[in-house]
Amino acid sequence: MSDVTIDSTESRRRDWTSEESRRRVKRRYAADRRLQLYGLAAIAFAVILLGVLIASLMQTGYQAFVQSKVILEVYINPEHVKADDIRAGNFRLIARESFARLFPDVTNRRDQSSLQKLLTSDAPYIVQSYVLNHPDSIGQTVILPISLSDPFDQLHKGVIPAYLDALHASRIRDFQKLQQRGVVFVEGGKTGLEIDVHIDPARVGAADPDYRAIVEEGIAAYFSRNRGREYLDILGDGAADAVKAFVEANPGEVGKTVRIRVPLSEHYQTLSKGQTPQIVNPRMGSEKEVMWYRSLVDRGLVHTVFASELFFNADSRFPERAGLAGAIAGSFFALLVCFLLSFPIGIAAAVYLEEFAPKNRLTDLIEVNINNLAAVPSVVFGLLGLAVFIGAFGLPRSAPLVGGMVLSLMTLPTIIITTRAALKAVPPSIREAALGVGASKHQVMLHHVLPLAMPGILTGTIIGLAQALGETAPLLLVGMNAFIPSIESFGMLEPATALPTQIFSWADSPERGFVARTSAAILVLLGFLIVMNAIAIFLRQKFERKW
Repeated sequence: MSDVTIDSTESRRRDWTSEESRRRVKRRYAADRRLQLYGLAAIAFAVILLGVLIASLMQTGYQAFVQSKVILEVYINPEHVKADDIRAGNFRLIARESFARLFPDVTNRRDQSSLQKLLTSDAPYIVQSYVLNHPDSIGQTVILPISLSDPFDQLHKGVIPAYLDALHASRIRDFQKLQQRGVVFVEGGKTGLEIDVHIDPARVGAADPDYRAIVEEGIAAYFSRNRGREYLDILGDGAADAVKAFVEANPGEVGKTVRIRVPLSEHYQTLSKGQTPQIVNPRMGSEKEVMWYRSLVDRGLVHTVFASELFFNADSRFPERAGLAGAIAGSFFALLVCFLLSFPIGIAAAVYLEEFAPKNRLTDLIEVNINNLAAVPSVVFGLLGLAVFIGAFGLPRSAPLVGGMVLSLMTLPTIIITTRAALKAVPPSIREAALGVGASKHQVMLHHVLPLAMPGILTGTIIGLAQALGETAPLLLVGMNAFIPSIESFGMLEPATALPTQIFSWADSPERGFVARTSAAILVLLGFLIVMNAIAIFLRQKFERKW
C-alpha cells in the first residue's frame, strides 16, 4: 500500500464562518436578487408598453363601437315603391320626405338639401333593405334608426366641436397691443380703429386711387417690420372707403399724416366686446345645420347605440356605414386555404426530414434553407406569389385563394420547424417499444409518435396561422385590398380584402370617422390573435404528455 501525498493547500478546509466567506455568500445572494429584479423590470416594462398600446387604441377606437342614430318615422309610400318590383322603388325620396317631416318650417329648396346632410348618404339603402325584408310594410309607417352623417356623429360623440375659435392666439395678442396703445375706440356702440395714416399724393392722384394701400401702411406702423401681413385682417371691409371719404371731404390734407377712424372686421368687433369670436366648424356646413342637429337632440330623437354595422356591414366610403364583414370573410377564406395547404404539407415534410430522410449534405442543405426561409421578410413571399401565382399561373388578383397560397408559403417554414421540434420531444423509448413488438417504422410514426407530438404540432400551426392573420405586405402585393361594398356574392376567386389590408386602407382615409374605425379594426384583429393563441395554449395543456 503506497502513501499518497496531499498538498497542504488542497487539504486546507475553508472556514465558512469567516468574514470573507460571509461576504462571498452575501454577494451571491445579492447577485441572485439583482437578476430577479432585472427580469421583473423587463416584464413590467413590457406590460406597461402593452398597456399603453391597448389604452391608446381603446381611447380612439371605442367610439367606433357606438353609433349616433336618429329614430325616424318612415312612411313607405305606395306611390314610390311597388310590391311587385321593390328594388325599383324611389327610396331616396321616401327617406327625404320622412326626415323633412321633422322640420315642417324648412321650405326653402336649398335648406331642404342642406337638411339631408344630417343623415348618412346610405339612408335610402337602409330603408330599401328593411322593405325587402318586410314587403308587407308598404303603405305603413315604420320606425327605423338611421345613422347620422359622420360630422354630426363625431359631434354627438364629442370628438369634434360645433364651433371653432375664429382667431389664433397670436392675432388676439396683436389686437390687445392695439388696445393698450389706445388705437381701438368704442363710441356710440360702434368699435373701430383710430390710426395715423399718410395721405400719399402719388396713390391718391393715380388713375385708380389705392386707398386700401394707404390704410394698410398706416396699420403696419404699429407692428414690427419683420412681421408678416396677417395683422391686416383687423381692418374691416370699409377701411378703404373711410380713407376715400376723408380725402374727398378734406382735399387740403393730401400729402400730410392725419388721424382717421376705420372700421374693424367682424371677428375683432366681437373680440372688442369681451367675447370670443367663433365660426361654425366647416365640417358642419352651416349654422342652420347645427341648429337642426340640436333640435333633434332636444326632442330626444338622437340616440347612441351599439354599432352593429362595424361587424355586419362591408366597407363603405362613409365612415358611419363602413364595417369589417368583408375583411373578416376575406381573412377567413385566406386562412382556410393557408391551413389546408400548409398543415398537411408541413407535417409531411417535417416527418420525412426528421424520421426517414438520410443524413447527407442534401438534407442538411434543405434544413438550412427551411430555417432561413422562416426569417425571410414577408414582402418577399408577396413578390413570389405575384410572380408565380398571378404572373405565371394567371390566377385572379385580390382573390382569397391567391392570398391563402401566399400565406401558406410564409407559414410552411414555421410549421415544419415546430413539427420537427415536437417529434424530437417524443422519447426514443416510445419508438423502441413499438419496434420491439413488431411495428414497422411507418406504423411507429403514424400510430405512436405523431399522435403524441400532435399537441405541439397544433400549437405551432395555430401560432403560424396567427402570424399569417396579421400580415399585410404580401396581401397588398397580390392586390387583396379591394373595395368590397357587399359580401352577397363572396367566393374563393372573387375580389376580397383582409383585416390587415382593411386597416391599412382605413388608416389612409381622410375622413375623421375612419380614425376611430382604424383603431377599432386593430382591436378586433388583436382579439382574433388573442383567441388563436388562447386555443394554442389550451390544446397544449389539454393534450400535452409529461415524460
